[in-house]
Amino acid sequence: IQRIIGVQIESLTPNELIHHLLKAPVDLLWNGGVGTYVKASTEAHEEARNRANDTLRVNANDLRCRVVGEGGNLGMTQLARVEFNRNGGRCYSDAIDNSAGVNTSDHEVNIKILLDTVINEGDLTTKQRNQLLSEMTDDVAKLVLEDNYGQSNAISVATYRAPQLILVSCAGQSHNTCA
Repeated sequence: IQRIIGVQIESLTPNELIHHLLKAPVDLLWNGGVGTYVKASTEAHEEARNRANDTLRVNANDLRCRVVGEGGNLGMTQLARVEFNRNGGRCYSDAIDNSAGVNTSDHEVNIKILLDTVINEGDLTTKQRNQLLSEMTDDVAKLVLEDNYGQSNAISVATYRAPQLILVSCAGQSHNTCA
């Protein structure tokens, strides 16, 4: 652990360990919990609005990972995301990285609305509906994962192409028009 987090300390408190792990040189830092763990270097801890994490929170410019994935809620402040991306890292917001949960819920609600119509017409019982929902789990999961993969891929391509798209759209226009 000392080698991974780059410290020569024999023991750490849990918060100190988390603080150092957040700054570890890794490819992916995955935030799966609730709480703001990263703020911009220009922000005070109070601006993160999450006092419980003040002692373990790090600045975005201290991150040594290549990518941050936000599977939890509000793992980074918006300014931290901007700073991290400007420094060469890659991250989206929790709304993108955690959208599978919302997508799953949308599929589930729409299927239940459709099936409730069939129940109300007397062509399906609640017990049959529940069995059908259970049998559809893998298919719904596959649809959700395909949607989310496509969404993340489209965002990645758009992000990669953004500088060229700006140059193309600004070609022949005055600097003031395109600024």
